[in-house]
Amino acid sequence: MLSQQVALAIVGSGGDGAVAAGEIVAIACGGLGLHVMKTEAYGPQIRGGESSCTVRVSTTPLRAQAGAVDALVVFSWDDFARFSDELAVAGGGIVLHEEGDSAPEGLARTTIAVPFAKLAKEAGAPQSKNIAALGVLSALLGLPADAIRAAVKQRFAKKKAGVVETNLRAFDAGEAFAAQLAADIEKLSYTPGPAHLLMSGNEACAVAAIDAGCRFFAGYPITPSSEILHFLAEWLPRIGGSSLQTEDELAAIGAVIGASFAGVKSMTATSGPGLSLMAEMLGLASIAEIPAVIVNVQRGGPSTGIPTKSEQSDLLHAVYASHGDTPRAVIACSDVADAYHATVDAFNIAEEFQVPVIVLSDQLVAQRKETIDAGSLEHEVRERRLAPQHELDENYRRYAAGDDGVSPMTIPGMPGGMYQTNGLEHDERGRPSAMWGVHERMNGKRYRKMEAIARAYPLYRCYGPSRARLGILCWGSAEGVVCEALDRIGDVSVAAFVPRMLAPLPAAELQAFVDACDEILIVELSFSAQFHRYLRTEIDLPRGRTHVHARSGGKPLTAEEVVDAATRVLAGEEVLV
Repeated sequence: MLSQQVALAIVGSGGDGAVAAGEIVAIACGGLGLHVMKTEAYGPQIRGGESSCTVRVSTTPLRAQAGAVDALVVFSWDDFARFSDELAVAGGGIVLHEEGDSAPEGLARTTIAVPFAKLAKEAGAPQSKNIAALGVLSALLGLPADAIRAAVKQRFAKKKAGVVETNLRAFDAGEAFAAQLAADIEKLSYTPGPAHLLMSGNEACAVAAIDAGCRFFAGYPITPSSEILHFLAEWLPRIGGSSLQTEDELAAIGAVIGASFAGVKSMTATSGPGLSLMAEMLGLASIAEIPAVIVNVQRGGPSTGIPTKSEQSDLLHAVYASHGDTPRAVIACSDVADAYHATVDAFNIAEEFQVPVIVLSDQLVAQRKETIDAGSLEHEVRERRLAPQHELDENYRRYAAGDDGVSPMTIPGMPGGMYQTNGLEHDERGRPSAMWGVHERMNGKRYRKMEAIARAYPLYRCYGPSRARLGILCWGSAEGVVCEALDRIGDVSVAAFVPRMLAPLPAAELQAFVDACDEILIVELSFSAQFHRYLRTEIDLPRGRTHVHARSGGKPLTAEEVVDAATRVLAGEEVLV
């Protein structure tokens, strides 16, 4: 049997190479023009622990991770137990497990014991049972064996002599073993094409920052955003920029605000606990009107929570955190390519409107790898912040009111451009003031920026008809899953609205969409339904016709569950929070 797509998963302990094996498959298939999405999950331990890797390969573009896999490799059932509620095997799928380790009943129709460790040892590569597993998977699923061999050579090219050869022998041993199996499983059918670029969301975000003109980054390592720090620490110095690893996230946002005040486009990246520490400094950037970009890669919370898995539960924190009235823009990214575009948009908005901008990513987008068209990584970079257009004198008013709330900003050392700034409320010259009238005018100035941003950046995507029986609302990484669900439903009366700009929300466009739908279904990975709660403050949701599918993160949202929720709403059933 032939198929246009296959999905596989590998589970093992740290050191078993489950993620490395998935990476090899992704590189090999992407290099042949196939579309790939690779996701991974791992325990919160600093070293060791369990890990899993899922790879979906298709001849057509992919929007979501696999809901169920065609082949599952298990090196240890103890490790699999930690992912048992996240990994599902398709009806016609197969499970391959290390021999001597009994498989649980009911997991799959076909379960086969494979001596992965023995095959690798006999090939002279005792640490490479993952490569032996690739040989088995390649033969069973019809994966490109020659391309995988080339990717294995690339993976071990810097190792000592003989490592490549022994790993290739392990691959061949796995392939030979699979030839003895009578497994009835679909094989991938494809025609090779031009290679695709394989990139993670964190990499796309870092590249976008460089393209947008960022030349200073400060951050503290925190899962799952650390790859942004690693990337920019390596590349910014090569292009005349600099990076700084700070002692904590509070210091990081402080350094970003200081560098931006000095005239340099600046950014930090963090996750939920770090964003909590940055809340006070968000107020400083807002009241002092200093551009700053903060990338928040969401993970399961609260507190330390589930640091290695995804959730959409930082929404209200991103939109509202900090004391007082603190305007800021919040943009969400839905996939790897979108992480690039959202980050460039964030710099454009921060510079143009002199506000802090938060990019909301999550672990699923940030650490998964997708094949994308390299040509899609192009985005207009707007002019830098508004600077004075004439020679300055003692009459320079840094915070002069304007129609859109934006006033010319000097940088230190500019003749005549000296002004006072800090975290206190101030008049147009920056001089501290506690007068109600001044505070009212300055709040009005700062919030006019939000109105201007809403006009200039009404960022959203619509799918389906302009009028529909059911309209689905979602944001961030749920977009791809909802789009795949729409394809599976196949009902011409189902549509979706996905805001990319979350603050300020494109409320008028969103309200028009809601009003054109008979029923509304809100989909999100937040136990407390934060997106639903936020929407209720911004638009009118129809009473009795608004349904919510909201659950905790820690397990990726699947197209199957969205299809199920939508089907129940269309059948007249209520879908509760």
